[in-house]
Amino acid sequence: ALLCRGMQASKNKNTDKAEPFYRLSVPKQKTSSEIINEARNVLRTLRTRRPFTPTEDQRKLFGSGSTRAPQNRPPSVFSLHASSFDLAESRPVSGVRLSPLDHKPVLVTFAKDEDSSICLPKPPADAAEVRKVSSARARLFRRNSQGNFLSAKMVSSDQNEEKLDSEEPGMMSNLCRSNDNCLAEQRSYTPFNDENRQLICNERISSSEREDFLKGTAGKFLFQLRGESDQIKKAGRSSSWPRSTGWKRRVTGLEDETRMNESEEEEIFWHIKILPILHELEKVEDNIENLCLACTKLYQALNEGNMLGKRFKRRSVLLKTLYKLVDIDSDPLCLKLAKIILAMKVDGKNLLSVCKLAFKICRNEKNDYIIQNDRLLDCLLEVLRTEDLQKSNEALLYCMGAIKFMSGNAVLLNEMVNKGAVEMLLQLMKQINNIKENDIYFSNLGHLLVQLTATLRNLADLPPARRQLICNGAVSELCVALEQHMNAKDVCTYIVRIFSKLSSYNDFCAALADCSRCYILFLALLNKHQKQQDLVIRIIFILGNLTAKNNQAREQFFKEKGSVNTLISLFQTYRELDLNAQKWYHERGGEGKNRPKHPSEAEDVLIKLIRVLANLSVHPSVGAALAAAHHVVELLVTVLEYKSVDDSEELVISAATAINNLSYYKVKSSAVQDKKLHIAEILLKLLMSNNMDGVVEAVRVFGNLSQYHEICDFIIQKKIYKFMIALLDAKNQDVCFSACGVLLNLTVDKNKRALLMEEGGIGKLVDCLRDFGPADWQLAGLICKTLWNYSENITSAASYFGGDTDTLLVLLTSLLDEELALDYSLDRDLRDYNKLYWEREFKPVAEKLLDRIQSHHSFLPTVTITPF
Repeated sequence: ALLCRGMQASKNKNTDKAEPFYRLSVPKQKTSSEIINEARNVLRTLRTRRPFTPTEDQRKLFGSGSTRAPQNRPPSVFSLHASSFDLAESRPVSGVRLSPLDHKPVLVTFAKDEDSSICLPKPPADAAEVRKVSSARARLFRRNSQGNFLSAKMVSSDQNEEKLDSEEPGMMSNLCRSNDNCLAEQRSYTPFNDENRQLICNERISSSEREDFLKGTAGKFLFQLRGESDQIKKAGRSSSWPRSTGWKRRVTGLEDETRMNESEEEEIFWHIKILPILHELEKVEDNIENLCLACTKLYQALNEGNMLGKRFKRRSVLLKTLYKLVDIDSDPLCLKLAKIILAMKVDGKNLLSVCKLAFKICRNEKNDYIIQNDRLLDCLLEVLRTEDLQKSNEALLYCMGAIKFMSGNAVLLNEMVNKGAVEMLLQLMKQINNIKENDIYFSNLGHLLVQLTATLRNLADLPPARRQLICNGAVSELCVALEQHMNAKDVCTYIVRIFSKLSSYNDFCAALADCSRCYILFLALLNKHQKQQDLVIRIIFILGNLTAKNNQAREQFFKEKGSVNTLISLFQTYRELDLNAQKWYHERGGEGKNRPKHPSEAEDVLIKLIRVLANLSVHPSVGAALAAAHHVVELLVTVLEYKSVDDSEELVISAATAINNLSYYKVKSSAVQDKKLHIAEILLKLLMSNNMDGVVEAVRVFGNLSQYHEICDFIIQKKIYKFMIALLDAKNQDVCFSACGVLLNLTVDKNKRALLMEEGGIGKLVDCLRDFGPADWQLAGLICKTLWNYSENITSAASYFGGDTDTLLVLLTSLLDEELALDYSLDRDLRDYNKLYWEREFKPVAEKLLDRIQSHHSFLPTVTITPF
């Protein structure tokens, strides 16, 4: 029986069906040892480099490649001063918010009652009295708005009642003073004793007056009431009189005493710990180092006194002082200020300004070191976690931009992962994804998404971050964002870059392959942005990764509508671009030595495209369909026609590999079969090159094509067989394996067997068996199959094998001895792997060949068998 194209010998069956010469015979159920690095599959996938992403020269909110119009996007450069902050937003949050009354009070007349405690306010006798009372009221409210206790020198109950009743609400507008005055006033106050904390307050204030009072008060006032107020009698009172005209606050019991104690402790802490530091910060003539040190002490003191946040009574005084220092142009100082201001939980305009301040600091790469030594990252992450996405979208944009800049630093990047930034960013992305395109915030949130995805791209470099991305469902959220922002090229580019990085890892690649929606999205992006090379090349790279090891992914992508047509269209587009670039290069007298080593952009796209086609062709039905796709085969052939392996090594070898895969399928209307002679002719150029990888790939293609008689005749006509015999001396297992496969197919034709005697072919086959046999049972089996076909009509061993007969007998006898042939020093898996192929690939045909030679050999000398 003849052994052709990698099939084993059979006593009862003459093999007429030709199969690829290097097809492996493997058991139906694979063992663990078979999975270990199978060196020679019939169809091979391709690997390639991940597209290179250059680092931005400058840190900007939007990169240089952004397609967003400058007038429609927030600026990266801006001026920031103390005036950028809003002092009105600096007041602490009051515990109770009162709603304004919907009706106006109506004056009514009623009978005089000597027991009645209700009296109408009386205007002062003259204008001087008006000014006097109004001035006193303004001073009272100014002090209260700063969170101070009322003066210890209180007027009597009657006097106080009269003044309160006679004041007008219009005199309360002047509530704010300069920071210097506030601090100066603070110095004149000391904590009050218990006697001075008592205040009788029996107020009769109109609703408008009360509302003005609350607006002017920065914190909650705690009044300890002394005595009981007179009861208001209902007699003679009109039903239209508002019940809330007079308001009272009574503080009694243990809970209120606790509040008073806490307030007193805060007051003492403020004067002892905080106020001296604020005095230091007022010294603007002081050097930056001292100011930074004072800010550090201030943060520590505020943290110690539990004064960080919104409910600190003197928060406005503190923030005004900090805002004033922003005018000092110093990044180290502004870093300290930003940290404290953020910790005070500012909102609105102040949140936006402080986020811009942080952005401005992080934009300078030289500040990375001082940022590492501070905890600004914690504050910014807290902003992302707590702020409302829609109300604070611009502040979040600059906050996210600052974090993006930080992620460019390896130390800060690791710190982000450790602080749970990955999960936090994915939660933020989920919120953004819930905003639909018709929403008014959609466009602004697109700006934010650019910063977010750019940060995730940097985080994707770290193994812990990759694991967190997989565990937190990053694939689905990124796909949703990709679908919703298909028109935003910068968002698409960053997301595709994330996939490009992560799809190089098996676990993430498997998760992405399971997201069936991704194939439709990638095809839509390719069709929409066909000439955007940076986007196209990464999508093609991702598809190559998905189809490299996953048969289901190959089938699913192939079945998507227009998938192959999209690949063909891209192939044609970038081939034209590459041809034009090559033409331009030659017209300007370019020489090979001046050609850049790295492939051009167009050529790099072609490399990735061909890889996808080669990987897809591994699937049986997909490969058969592609083999019959004339456009696909034509494009691959044109690459071999106009490119040389010396100038475009990866492109040419990739094209040869794809053709080799497609040539495996013997299908009706096969484009490879139709063009087999033309393919053989253009492969001669690659076969004769000095590139050994290219030579091996060309030989593999000849191995499949040599199943056809026309190609065998072509090999003989062009003396290619001599080249194959010469390759047996290459001392390279893969080269010998491929060359031996072609020779095996030639020996199927009995008229071509004698060619093995030329150029010392038999002796070289025996040498390969001796050199590589014990280490490569596939190659050893292939050599035995070739010799088996060659010696089919043997009459005398000497006439067929000549002087190599005895050497061959010794080799076969030794290699068939299991104890000598198998190296038991290997680990168990490798030993099982070796034994499997020894038993299935080598032993059956070697035993038959040994028996044939012995039966036709007149004398078998005694030989000494030595271990290998």
